[in-house]
Amino acid sequence: MHTNTGRVSPHRRILVVRTDRLGDVILTLPMLPLLREWFPGAFLAMLLNRYTGEIVRGNPSLDTIIWDDVAGRPAPAGALLRTIRRLHFDTVFLVHPTPRLAWLAVRAGIQERIGTGYRAYSFLFNRRVYEHRKDAAYHELEYNLHMLRAVRPGFTGEGIVPRFDIRIDPVVRGEVRRRLGQEEKGKPLIALHPGSGGSAHDWPAEHFMQLASRIGRGGRFRLAVTGNAAEAELVRLVGEAGNTPHRFAGTLTLPELAALYAESRVVVGNSTGPLHLAAALGTRVIGLYSQITAMSPARWGPYTELKRVFVPSQSPECTKCLRGGPCACMAGIPVDEVWQALKEMADD
Repeated sequence: MHTNTGRVSPHRRILVVRTDRLGDVILTLPMLPLLREWFPGAFLAMLLNRYTGEIVRGNPSLDTIIWDDVAGRPAPAGALLRTIRRLHFDTVFLVHPTPRLAWLAVRAGIQERIGTGYRAYSFLFNRRVYEHRKDAAYHELEYNLHMLRAVRPGFTGEGIVPRFDIRIDPVVRGEVRRRLGQEEKGKPLIALHPGSGGSAHDWPAEHFMQLASRIGRGGRFRLAVTGNAAEAELVRLVGEAGNTPHRFAGTLTLPELAALYAESRVVVGNSTGPLHLAAALGTRVIGLYSQITAMSPARWGPYTELKRVFVPSQSPECTKCLRGGPCACMAGIPVDEVWQALKEMADD
């Protein structure tokens, strides 16, 4: 547990739970400054997995981070229960609910348990939220903010400019700059993230390779390609097409990835956490999205004005596409159009 003991109040002790993937956590962060504003003397914590939590460290709204995992596995229930009990929370937002965590909140004696009303275990929540997120009537970030109505009746979220408060350590930024080298310093850096870890329908590798080739020609841009360790071959292929040595497949920590994207002029990627990370940092982004409603940019698009989003022209409910697998529809997003958008954004 990482703790800042500077702000402790017996009046409100609030826990925000989001133990899934990077993009989900990033789109939950704007809840925190609002809770801090409304309850300035409250004790405010998040329950996170260690990987995503690395990007939340130093958040000025938080008093503590509680880790939900040990060595990549869920933390023992008994130890986690003791930690939560010891902190005497009176309110919990289960933004990402699971039966395990919902039952844990009950056993911990948290009086106000806020969660969805549409799960078999929703009886464990005593403040239920009735919104079907798969309908994509709102963005995921907006759905998260709507949960705050449980403590702020009438709150709509309209007109709110979300704050993500992701801090980059200057030492980390300096190390990333060193790894990028000095020989082409001054040229705009373009970052491509061609994978998605299976969380989305991906633009074909061949399209990313063609885009990388165009970026690499003419000496106008620097190029970096990012991915996780399992995407090493994809990162290699795209990087070689762009003739760049800056290939990072599982070799960057999450704070280092944030520093790289903060250095970038434009980040291009599929619907995945790194794209949300770049957008939250204020970097220009190009997102490549499926039209399937539950995966569409209406719900999962980068939450920023500095974006261009591309979707294929095929039917929005294409039954030939399997989640995380090959998707012929995504090949319908033309490389020429993405390249043109990239040049315009780089010059903006």
